Amino acid sequence: MIKTSRNFLRLAVSCALVAAAGTGLVAQAQGNSSTAAYPDRPIRIIVPYPPGGTTDPVARLLAADIGPRLGQAVIVDNRAGAAGSIGTEAVVRSPADGYTLLLHTSAIATDPSFKKNLNYNVRKDLAPLMLAVTGAYMVVVNPSLPVKNVNELIAYAKANPGKLNYGSAGQGSSGHLIGELFKRSAGIDMIHVPYKGGGPSIAGLVGNEVQVLFDTVNSSGPLVKDGKLRAIAITSPQRLATWPDLPAVNESDVKNFSVLFWIGLFAPARTPAPIIDKLYAALHATLETPTFKERLVGMGMSADGRSPAEFGGVLDADILQWKSVIESARIEQQ
Repeated sequence: MIKTSRNFLRLAVSCALVAAAGTGLVAQAQGNSSTAAYPDRPIRIIVPYPPGGTTDPVARLLAADIGPRLGQAVIVDNRAGAAGSIGTEAVVRSPADGYTLLLHTSAIATDPSFKKNLNYNVRKDLAPLMLAVTGAYMVVVNPSLPVKNVNELIAYAKANPGKLNYGSAGQGSSGHLIGELFKRSAGIDMIHVPYKGGGPSIAGLVGNEVQVLFDTVNSSGPLVKDGKLRAIAITSPQRLATWPDLPAVNESDVKNFSVLFWIGLFAPARTPAPIIDKLYAALHATLETPTFKERLVGMGMSADGRSPAEFGGVLDADILQWKSVIESARIEQQ
């Protein structure tokens, strides 16, 4: 009787194991099928900034081209607020299925060091998908400032301590951090004046409330061409083909100074690798089209296309660089 019961128990356990294995195989097959069918509905690209500016046009150019490549509509969803954190968190909380993506700027690399009480971890909760485009900043000054290059700016700052103000779009913004990095690299002091946005900071420079600004080519370039501002340098490693007469900062006495902004795409962490690969292939193909490249040039940017792994390396390096600047300048969120 005992032997029979034991045999029955072994049989029951064996059946349970077989059933569990079968269930796992079915689930795996369903998952593989779902991945293979991707995408079978529209995809959203969340931009954590309002329409306009620099980021939104890039998102719309990408969406218009990759939609047909993927066979689905790609919708741009602007979720502005909290300096990009609202849109970023929306993506972090989304299912890791490839249907909700984030298009963010290099400003996200400052989140771990600058923003307090974040509900996400940039490196753990987001999967780098592709570094899409890069661009340079201009060092622009009010035309009344008697400087025409970086060395003259440094000399003026040293000869007139406390008289130079530089503006930015706000505390902890890219312009603020670049300004602090420049001060440290050049061995000068300037007073930071934070504005509530990029537009007001440019208006402050035109009105001579501040004398220096570190701004994107797309934003300040037209005012330079109109004579309302003077560009004295570009922050890229080399001169830009579209501004051949504008020297790079590192052509001055400030050597090895190079700052580029980037715009990249992220997916929620744990998004399946086949989906990441499919998205990257479509996005990379878009970056290679002449039309896309031409549109970028007009905005002072260039196509990049680095892979998820390469993009992750860039992000890690930027996080470390801006952490150093934030800590040395004692920049705190207000």
